[in-house]
Amino acid sequence: MSTTTLDRTTTEHETTYAPYHVYHAEAHVLSGKLDRPIQQNIERQIPVHLEDRRGGHLTRITEDFSLEGFISFQRGETRVSGSAGVKKPGWVTLSTSILEGLNVFDVITADRVVSQVSTRHAQVNGHVPDVTFLGTQFKNLALNGLTITPKFDLGVCGARPSGDEPDLPYVTSEPLLTAAKKQVERVLRCKTLPDNVREEYDRRLVTLQILSSKGRVGKSCHEATHITCSLIQDIEIEGLEHTKIPGVEILGNVIVIQDFGAVALAEVEVGLEFSKEHHRPANGSIAAKPRLSNYFQTTMLQMHLGCIGHGTVSAGTTKSNGNTAP
Repeated sequence: MSTTTLDRTTTEHETTYAPYHVYHAEAHVLSGKLDRPIQQNIERQIPVHLEDRRGGHLTRITEDFSLEGFISFQRGETRVSGSAGVKKPGWVTLSTSILEGLNVFDVITADRVVSQVSTRHAQVNGHVPDVTFLGTQFKNLALNGLTITPKFDLGVCGARPSGDEPDLPYVTSEPLLTAAKKQVERVLRCKTLPDNVREEYDRRLVTLQILSSKGRVGKSCHEATHITCSLIQDIEIEGLEHTKIPGVEILGNVIVIQDFGAVALAEVEVGLEFSKEHHRPANGSIAAKPRLSNYFQTTMLQMHLGCIGHGTVSAGTTKSNGNTAP
């Protein structure tokens, strides 16, 4: 006699488990902390979170947010969803954050900011996902009224890593590590980079150098770690050469602005973290060691403010990953 549950099939010879997936997606539109001109924590605005095997769809909307007029947006929307693939067996997770009418100290403005990331885990050998950032965009992003035109590379993370080991993660991908290292080194060439920003990029460079060192590239990682890259290759600011805004410097995806701070566009944290869900062996017991899960977290505007305002502000944040077993 055989017994069947949601993801277990028992035969007279052995117990096996059908593949299953735990969806994981998060999104919020704004967060941070303002120290001057006022002291105010910016709690995550309209956060949504999905982490279960059922999947489904969650969405939140808000309007007319204002932090004493210093930071505001007209409308915000967050969405997360998880569903089974139709054309290809597997699981698709989608995370979206949308900001409309964003205004930061009347220096950085945007009509619309969309952060979107989606991962697909195959049903077979699907522990490492495919990822896409399709839909991610800025509409009428501006610095002091001058149009900012970012040059996107939505494929910076590359194809799903492949190699001799089935769980080869993105943080061991040599092309990604090389691209991220070039981006970080370019930013560090800025002589006017704020000290706290330089410290952050120095830490990033050390991590990249360790992961790129001999014996690590091309081998599976067994500890939680992350690197940061950007979907932006370069930035153009229309009319900047004819408008006297002192101390503006562009370094890849980062704009350094005298008397305002540093603004990083479309940064992606690519990493490994331990999943809360344990892999279940065929005998029905729970494994003591949790599985490492690849994740991708995108922040469209990461602002380190100084002078006219002081603090840190993140706008348009999404995260997607998941865990497949067995």
